Amino acid sequence: MSSARNPVPAPRARSGAGRNLRLFVLTLLAVEFLDELAFGVRETAWPLIRDDLRLTYTQVGVVLSVPVVFGNLVEPAIGILGDVWRRRALVLAGGVVYALSLILVGLSPNFAVLLFVTCVESPAAGAFVGLSQATLMDTEPARREQNMARWTLAGSIGNSAGPAAVGLCVWAGLSWRWNFIAVGALMLAAVSVARRQPFENGAALAEGTTRAAFAEGVRGALRALRSRAVLRWLLLLKCGDFTYDVLRGFLALYFVDVVGAGEARAALAVVVWTWVGLSGDFLLLPLLERVRGLSYLRVSTAVVSVLFPAMLLAEGFATKLVLLGVLGFANAGWYAILKARLYEEMPGRSATTMTLSNVFGLVGGLVPLALGAFAQRYGLGAMMWLLAAGPLTLVLGLLTVRASSEPVRRRGA
Repeated sequence: MSSARNPVPAPRARSGAGRNLRLFVLTLLAVEFLDELAFGVRETAWPLIRDDLRLTYTQVGVVLSVPVVFGNLVEPAIGILGDVWRRRALVLAGGVVYALSLILVGLSPNFAVLLFVTCVESPAAGAFVGLSQATLMDTEPARREQNMARWTLAGSIGNSAGPAAVGLCVWAGLSWRWNFIAVGALMLAAVSVARRQPFENGAALAEGTTRAAFAEGVRGALRALRSRAVLRWLLLLKCGDFTYDVLRGFLALYFVDVVGAGEARAALAVVVWTWVGLSGDFLLLPLLERVRGLSYLRVSTAVVSVLFPAMLLAEGFATKLVLLGVLGFANAGWYAILKARLYEEMPGRSATTMTLSNVFGLVGGLVPLALGAFAQRYGLGAMMWLLAAGPLTLVLGLLTVRASSEPVRRRGA
């Protein structure tokens, strides 16, 4: 009897473990979806926020830069603690603060309050989203590129929903503030779901050893920053942002103030950008099963280096919109592949990878501020040409990566 019953529980246990893993991965992807939903709402609503709070280009640049710099000062400690302390506690606390900050953004009466709230939001988002990404990278180390592609896809869906939500509010005559309040409420719901997940970091330490482990984690992060390979991927990640997140931050303002498209058509431009990018992220998943990630990047960056200046030079809203859509499709997958390569340089220290990104991002966080000040002095149209440096640097940087260092695709991997 016992020999007949024994084989039954094992498959059930494996099946249960598989379901738990899938639920956990879906929870992590939901965190990224909501983070990018908040980002998509903010970037699309900038003309509305600017008019409501009477902001200048310089003030917009301050709000885009100062919270990022502040987050990059605080988040390195969070990243190291995520490897040596209670990652789950850090994720949940960050999620609660992030959600409340989004709600307060929607209630902001002026520039000063908006700046303060976004400064609080930045490190909270790092704890909630950054450590969730690190945990996802720990689930299947051999498939980091594919999982990062899924992470990026979840974010792209959120990005696509953000502009649509703002456009819906404009159509319904509602204030931009309701978007932030709604996203904050959804974020609180996500924290409630994440509370039931383990977020294990494989480094459960006794209370007395945490301080020593943290000090060693700091030393390890400093050693990693002296690695040429790590520095290369950190630099290329920032360059990839020039025609992605940085461009996104000024895109609606560009179409309103330079192209003269009006707020509704500017929102349409952001929708086209994000939805076309979403289709590219969908196609990236099967592509990475057949093509080396860096081989794809070399072609993609070369194409964007031509497309972006063409979009700036084009005349007329319709032509610019078409080229913007092609551009959004061509740069799909940059973040996923570059970030996966950075994680591969830091095996067993996924959360510390977040720390390195923050330390290196201190200078990168000043880029929107510098761009905003440049636009204030020379015009937004002239400033947009500076973003072309991103894909050009990527093209040159990828030439330094040897083909032999690229991971080999295995059938069925």
